[in-house]
Amino acid sequence: MSTEILLVEDNPGDARLLRETFLGVNSSVHLHVVCDGVEGLAFLRYQGEYINVPRPDLILLDLNLPKMDGREFLTHVKKDPRLSTIPIIVLTTSQAEVDIVKSYELQANCYLTKPWELSEFGSLVKSLNEFWIQKASLPKRFSEESPHRAGTLQGLPWEPC
Repeated sequence: MSTEILLVEDNPGDARLLRETFLGVNSSVHLHVVCDGVEGLAFLRYQGEYINVPRPDLILLDLNLPKMDGREFLTHVKKDPRLSTIPIIVLTTSQAEVDIVKSYELQANCYLTKPWELSEFGSLVKSLNEFWIQKASLPKRFSEESPHRAGTLQGLPWEPC
């Protein structure tokens, strides 16, 4: 079974690097990329162009985003009973204690700082895969939670933000 991951990330370079690294680590991961919190909520609520997307098993979230930042996105998701069980991993460049504390106050499941070195980034993705996909028990996707059956976007072209 595939693992559906929603990446909310406005940096096309980071999104591409994450996509390519996951491909090398676990080919069963389907990474869906949106550029800001507004798009992320539209994806999760099956609105507009996202009407037929699968419910993600996991969300990777940058904090500093245009339109709606990661903190506000996190607040909306965790307050929505239909979405609150989806684990959210904050993956950001910020090492500020205030961002770490605020993310956990808003019920982030994990806070990770993006490494600058390419090899460290690969190690981070391997660790994410080993823990969150291979070891952790994630909530199952139930068809009654979504008006759509789970599917993939593998055949669609990927456009960076």
